[in-house]
Amino acid sequence: KVNDTAPFGVQAEVTLKTNFFGTRDVCTELLPLVKPYGKVVNVSSMVSSSALKGCSQELQQKFRSDTITEDELVNLMTKFVEDAKKGVHQKEGWPNTAYGVSKIGVTVLSRIQARILNEKRKGDHILLNACCPGWVRTDMAGPKAPKSPEEGAETPVYLALLPSNADGPHGQFVSEKTVQTW
Repeated sequence: KVNDTAPFGVQAEVTLKTNFFGTRDVCTELLPLVKPYGKVVNVSSMVSSSALKGCSQELQQKFRSDTITEDELVNLMTKFVEDAKKGVHQKEGWPNTAYGVSKIGVTVLSRIQARILNEKRKGDHILLNACCPGWVRTDMAGPKAPKSPEEGAETPVYLALLPSNADGPHGQFVSEKTVQTW
């Protein structure tokens, strides 16, 4: 959290390892097991959008690219951690938020995964999205967050329970059950 006294480079490493690399690792293992008409919902955050706006134009272009590969994204996330450890992340065009960059990674990873599903498993009708549950009263967000856990679950559950004949959303970032511009 913002009051963490650990050096920013340590915060970046731990946060990216958990939010981005952890999500990637789980997806690498489980995506091949998803059955036709399955749904995959990766939990991101609206902070990814604000963090994206805090990136240099060059980084924004890379993160918004429809052709970025998973390897390229992994390299970018790794570079952020390295830059943060060296104390040069802002000079290199990164925003000053490890959480925000980790969630950029989750959102972009979801877009990449959806594209790969379209290429390799088109006939399986699997829908994969990233979403923001909102600011939810949890240990992380604290008691002042406006949403109950049940309210925070609405968008992820909506995406998980899309009907089998739905053709979207897919490869999108969704908040309040609405596709957001990335």
